[in-house]
Amino acid sequence: MSQLKALKHHFDSVLPLPINDKQLKEIVRKAKDWALMHGVAMRSKTTFCEDALQFAPFILVPSPFPRKEFQKAIDIQPTLNEMMHWVAHNPDFLRNCLKDTVAVDEFTGNLFNVYEQILTEGTAQKISLGLLRSDYMAHSDAGNRINQVEINTIASSFAGISSQFPSFNRFVLSELGHLDKLKNLPENHALRGLCEGLLEAWKLYGNPNAVILFIVEEVTYNICDQRFHEFELVRLQPQIEIVRCTLTEIATYATLDSNKKLIVDGKEVAVIYFRAGYEPSHYPSQKEWHARVLMEKSLAIKCPSIQYHLAGTKKVQQVLAKSGALEKFLSESWKVDAVKNIFTGLYSLDFDEHGNKAVQMALDSPERFVLKPQREGGGHNVYGEEVREAVLKMKDKKERTAWILMDRINPPVTSGYMIRPGCPDKPDVVDLVSELGIFGVIIGDSEKIICNRQVGHMLRTKISTANEGGVAAGLGALDSPYLIE
Repeated sequence: MSQLKALKHHFDSVLPLPINDKQLKEIVRKAKDWALMHGVAMRSKTTFCEDALQFAPFILVPSPFPRKEFQKAIDIQPTLNEMMHWVAHNPDFLRNCLKDTVAVDEFTGNLFNVYEQILTEGTAQKISLGLLRSDYMAHSDAGNRINQVEINTIASSFAGISSQFPSFNRFVLSELGHLDKLKNLPENHALRGLCEGLLEAWKLYGNPNAVILFIVEEVTYNICDQRFHEFELVRLQPQIEIVRCTLTEIATYATLDSNKKLIVDGKEVAVIYFRAGYEPSHYPSQKEWHARVLMEKSLAIKCPSIQYHLAGTKKVQQVLAKSGALEKFLSESWKVDAVKNIFTGLYSLDFDEHGNKAVQMALDSPERFVLKPQREGGGHNVYGEEVREAVLKMKDKKERTAWILMDRINPPVTSGYMIRPGCPDKPDVVDLVSELGIFGVIIGDSEKIICNRQVGHMLRTKISTANEGGVAAGLGALDSPYLIE
């Protein structure tokens, strides 16, 4: 890469680096303690103990992000919320999108079976709650314009911890003597915004004695982020009760009464908030699937309902990028243009002319693409030379239709310090790239939208040479944007 091209792909770090050894050692120690004392923490996957936390990986100094593109992502979120809402309420579109995928991807097929069962038998609750997160990278090959990586419709995490980060950044920058820079740190009220959405749904349900049910994993590593939601809900509405259950526990203890009210341990459920249920390991047997059906049939407001869950699949994302697709869901042309502006190239691997062309592109230039399956939770995508190997293996098999091909986004690189549990107090300066997530809340049914807003953001940052960047998956670090012109 020429020096000119390298400069084009690089953002200057917020502070002159490296920080001198003595100052660095002291600020790293303080920052770790600040993180632990303010809940920027997780349970360890390697030495798991319910009674112990370790700080979540974080970036010491906030990472630069273009102010104009940050604002664009904020402004477009209500349009994306609206688009996803109408996609979720269009059975013909979902069927056409997913017909090949469900035949070869067992997990998506199981979700779709739940959906078809609910369409046939009906649900007692027409209202859905969406707590969405749209993820972006600035694309250095396009003047650092944001491109959407994906949109998450289930268990959109890290609003709780990310809401702590402006305070964390202010502390670190102040300690390092850079008070002049605090004005470029945007406020972040993601936690409050999502919890207000949950509360709005709870009030719509209409029973002040009904509970909010969190569906959680058997073992929860990302406990602080989840508990922040619980504690914020109780702060906002002290009378509210939160119940936590696994899908297995729902299968054992939950019932529907004659009015389709969901009853768990004798308590009526108003809202179901899924923080689990998005990957196959959450359904170890058939009874967990029965539990999902039971909840979908119930009067409780689901976050997400099964149709919202399916609307968040990668295949739907790819079909929405096709010519003429957005116009089905967004009536104003300016909204269509705004969404097209953030889409990157997305290609099906179906057995047709377009799919065959995409297969050939992947074989010819694998470094230009990311191969994505229908999964949430990080760690599932295929990059680089492995794209060619994966496509070669499945190019003649039906399996390929369960994947999509996406243009690889090349974000600008910046320099900074990534602080992980067990790292030395004097870490090295490393090259980093960031992914911005914008949170949205939407409530409505197939006829109308009751509430629709953008509520906050998060930033995940990873080593520039790493492919995946999920914090919960152990590959990225929490961060927040420092807005630059």
